[in-house]
Amino acid sequence: MTRITDLTTAPTPRPFGPHVLELDLDAEVRRIAAWFLDVVGKRLRRRGVVVAMSGGIDSSVCAALAVRAFGPGRVLGLLLPERDSSSLSSQLGRRLADHLGIEAVCQDIAPTLEAIGCYQWRDDAIRSVVPEYGPGWKNKIVIAGGTAGVPNHFRLIAQDPAGSTRDIRLPAKAYLQIVAATNHKQRIRKTLEYFHADRLHYAVVGTPNRLEYDQGFFVKNGDGSADVKPIAHLYKTQVYALARHLGLPPEICDARPTTDTYSLPQGQDEFYFGLPYEQMDLALWARNHGVSATELARALGTSEERAADALRDIDNKRRTTAYLHARPVLCESIAELGEFGIA
Repeated sequence: MTRITDLTTAPTPRPFGPHVLELDLDAEVRRIAAWFLDVVGKRLRRRGVVVAMSGGIDSSVCAALAVRAFGPGRVLGLLLPERDSSSLSSQLGRRLADHLGIEAVCQDIAPTLEAIGCYQWRDDAIRSVVPEYGPGWKNKIVIAGGTAGVPNHFRLIAQDPAGSTRDIRLPAKAYLQIVAATNHKQRIRKTLEYFHADRLHYAVVGTPNRLEYDQGFFVKNGDGSADVKPIAHLYKTQVYALARHLGLPPEICDARPTTDTYSLPQGQDEFYFGLPYEQMDLALWARNHGVSATELARALGTSEERAADALRDIDNKRRTTAYLHARPVLCESIAELGEFGIA
């Protein structure tokens, strides 16, 4: 009797790397569009949606997905620049609105911010560490520490009118006041989003991707407030892939993510994440799926120590920003509202 040996072997698994973020883009677009229609139309009972469009990749993809779901006639885009906004943001927002065929309303929120003291509170805090700071100066905040294995801290970069810069570690009081003042920007924008949503009987779309949502990169009751958040489950790498799949303008698809909050150019990595989004996406995926620091280091082309620091920083940010996700705490729950999904 002849014995036949089965030489079939299981395929060798691919090493951990960017391929883990690959997505069936057609299926995802269909799924989100169907979800949009179900949630907004049936559960929220609203006629359409409002999207504040910064010209960035996340709000652009959200607007495009909304158009897929509702059609251009039931999507309103808002452009809400202020004194420190890049002119490119409004240009890209208008370009997107034209591309999608949706109505876009533009309102400069600088007068409102001026009236409530946003710029004054911020500048007073900056002058507490840079006394000469004044008209013509520019500024931004950058993060340091967490991905290098030491506690996160923040530094102020202030540039005088001649172009010379100061780089100063911010004491807690000044840092908190600067952030509190600039948070007015996101909260005023959200107020206007809900004004237009109320007058049109629309829902407000929140635009965080998974990295931002998971790591608390949003302002409570500002850009963190919304009725629906269609891409909060998607890594930013996947959002960029969706943008190209949806045929969004190249100047939007190719742009690097910025905060567009401070007067000096600022990437999201230097303000908050510490690493470029491509690396942060892989680190977050690794943390969510139990990938070791050794494997992550190989994928990032860095040391195992730096990879371990990045994983720890993810957990630290989750702990410190849990408050941003928290719902209001009631002294006693209202049982009668339970059937409506209200605690």
